[in-house]
Amino acid sequence: MRQFLTFVQKECRHIFRDRWTTLILLGLPVVMLVLFGFAISTEVRNTRFVACAPTQDQATRAIIERLDASPYFSFEGLLPAGTQPDQVFRQGRASLVLVFEPDFGARLWKGGPAQVQLVADASDPNTAKTFVQYASSIILAWQADQAAAAQVPLRVQPEIKLLYNPGMKGAFNFVPGVMGMILMLICAMMTSISIAREKELGTMELLLVSPLHPLKIILAKTVPYFAISVVDLAIILLLSVHVLEVPIAGSLAALVVLSLLFIFLALSLGLLISSVVRTQLVALLISGVAMVMPVIMLSEMMFPVDSMPLVLQGLAQVVPAKWYIAAVKKVMVKGLGFAAIVQELAVLGGMTVAFLALALKNHKARLE
Repeated sequence: MRQFLTFVQKECRHIFRDRWTTLILLGLPVVMLVLFGFAISTEVRNTRFVACAPTQDQATRAIIERLDASPYFSFEGLLPAGTQPDQVFRQGRASLVLVFEPDFGARLWKGGPAQVQLVADASDPNTAKTFVQYASSIILAWQADQAAAAQVPLRVQPEIKLLYNPGMKGAFNFVPGVMGMILMLICAMMTSISIAREKELGTMELLLVSPLHPLKIILAKTVPYFAISVVDLAIILLLSVHVLEVPIAGSLAALVVLSLLFIFLALSLGLLISSVVRTQLVALLISGVAMVMPVIMLSEMMFPVDSMPLVLQGLAQVVPAKWYIAAVKKVMVKGLGFAAIVQELAVLGGMTVAFLALALKNHKARLE
């Protein structure tokens, strides 16, 4: 029995002497519970909307106020005359535009029908379908309340218009997300595991005593994963266009530059992880926790970030895949070019520089 307890004690020391392993074992359940508990939700909250009302009468103001009072919507203001809903979506100001017909209130009180058009950004079809249903229900509920109070028949006729993805194809949403996930997995996870394997097996010491500079050795190990990622990118784009029928509506050059920058970012993140760990297992776990889960949960690949608590909304801003996926949607689905993704390029470029600088700072020319 004493021998058995001795072995148990030895195994406990083996586990807890590595701070990264301890952090993962104790922190992973907390991270998963928080993410799955708060991020996974079928509700779509805080959807930003704007309104176009040529005649700003009492009825239009009442409908806008009813929507704004709902937890599902947030009013961002009235549109100037002549502004097209497409401009609003391209600028990222809102996801829904209410377009009231002229003399909406007068037509309503005369018995109608009074028309209001719900123009939605359907690049994320599941989310668009949900908030359009919410808006229609709220407007019809307001109509019923007014009719009951006035004791006269009133009729509001909501008309739904979906931009960018009128067929509501799910591929328009998940193709950009899959692109971000695949590139992150191949570049970051495989790079960190590859270098950690060299450390774990002891072959890194043999490489470090070679005539080649240690930094060049590390960078050389990333080149194959960069080449593989470029090939995978080409395959994904070909399949999305010719099999899934998701066209590249915008600039192909902008999409390629954006993707190459994201590949460099993922490689830098993989180098950073490999610089602070010594075993493949820890590299794999950190890569999975730090990249795969945030890509799925916080990048708007599956769940809208605006529906999450403020803490998770803030955390989502530091997830590289969120910026990449948003930019890919702008180029592939909305048909935009370089000018529309300047912010995403700047953020991803800054993250790349930061990750690479930290990786080089933590890099050691000799193993301990």
